[in-house]
Amino acid sequence: MKQNLKTLGFGFIPHQSEHHFLVNIPRNKKDNITISEHLIWDENTARKELSLALGQEDHKLRVILSRLKWDAISPEVQVYFNQRLRENQLKSSQWKMGENYLSRLLGKELVLLCWSIEDADPNLIPVAIKNWLGLKPEERWWLFTMTNAATGHAITGRNKGWRKAIRYALTENPISGYIPQIESIEMPLFNL
Repeated sequence: MKQNLKTLGFGFIPHQSEHHFLVNIPRNKKDNITISEHLIWDENTARKELSLALGQEDHKLRVILSRLKWDAISPEVQVYFNQRLRENQLKSSQWKMGENYLSRLLGKELVLLCWSIEDADPNLIPVAIKNWLGLKPEERWWLFTMTNAATGHAITGRNKGWRKAIRYALTENPISGYIPQIESIEMPLFNL
């Protein structure tokens, strides 16, 4: 049964797939939130630090988000992700200061939402959330993949091409009065 699986954060199961995302929420409220993608998992902190010292970083910084914008999306994202996790009989989680692990699929979905608001007017964030929730998870994964291939780096890809298109698609195309129904979707536990 899935409930017996040891998960970290939001659905990350290291022994099934090392691919994951990491949301770093700093203690200082003035610092930005960063989200990075990782292809390797090592729970040994000393080895992680050694890899960094040797220049063997496996992470790719995907987005840097202001605390204001993070605070605007994080409660709704947490509720939605926990709903999905419970539907898949996995332990729910909550955002905390420091490192927050996400499964690769939930990480892709979160980064897509963050890309849509990183350069947007904060007043458009509720529209972006509504439109993001209106997409099926598979649509979010596809949009992440296309955007990531062209403009996925947190700094050099910002406000260009697909990233700009995602911003306009989610912030300036409201689904009026639409309240999405959460479908039960089986989250793949293994890499596709």
